[in-house]
Amino acid sequence: MNTILIGIAGGSGSGKTTLADSLVSFFGENEVSILRHDCYYRRHDELTYEERTHLNYDHPDAFDTELLCRHIKELKAGRRIEMPVYDYTAHNRSDRTTVVLPNPVIILEGIMIFVEPSLLELMDFRIFVDTDADERILRRIIRDVNERGRSLESVIRQYRQTVKPMHDQFVEPSKRKADIIIPEGAKNDAAVQVILELIRSRLRKETAT
Repeated sequence: MNTILIGIAGGSGSGKTTLADSLVSFFGENEVSILRHDCYYRRHDELTYEERTHLNYDHPDAFDTELLCRHIKELKAGRRIEMPVYDYTAHNRSDRTTVVLPNPVIILEGIMIFVEPSLLELMDFRIFVDTDADERILRRIIRDVNERGRSLESVIRQYRQTVKPMHDQFVEPSKRKADIIIPEGAKNDAAVQVILELIRSRLRKETAT
């Protein structure tokens, strides 16, 4: 199966997930599949809940990159995969999985996907969503408190201790690996149209063959 893998990276709260979801909703799940980097956090059953809360989830080593690469290759080969489901309230991977079907277009979104050479090699097109730091932290606070059951204090502490330092060390420099940089993500209509046309072109090619 001929596929195109589009990587969408950006800092936490940048809007990359919104952009990825909007692309999937535009074309439909029968043409575009999506992989979430966050789903591939390493499993830590050997640690207690308290110990897991102190792990650095904003470092490249926090992710099971080997499993993710294997799943991408399976999708490109035309085979379905079972993407892990991460439980943010437990700070651990759950026992559940989500079936992801192979499609002509696969979107991979996550903060660290441009940091790993093994992932970069599999990508056909790389997009970086560039959003102001103040806006990103506000979005992260709202998301983590309302959707992930975190306290305001814990969100701020994590941002200061790991999120910002790791963003400066890994995420921001990885922007140089992007083919296109989009300010404000899905709110940038002109840039979104460029991406849509890229996907349309690929889908037309698939239909012709």
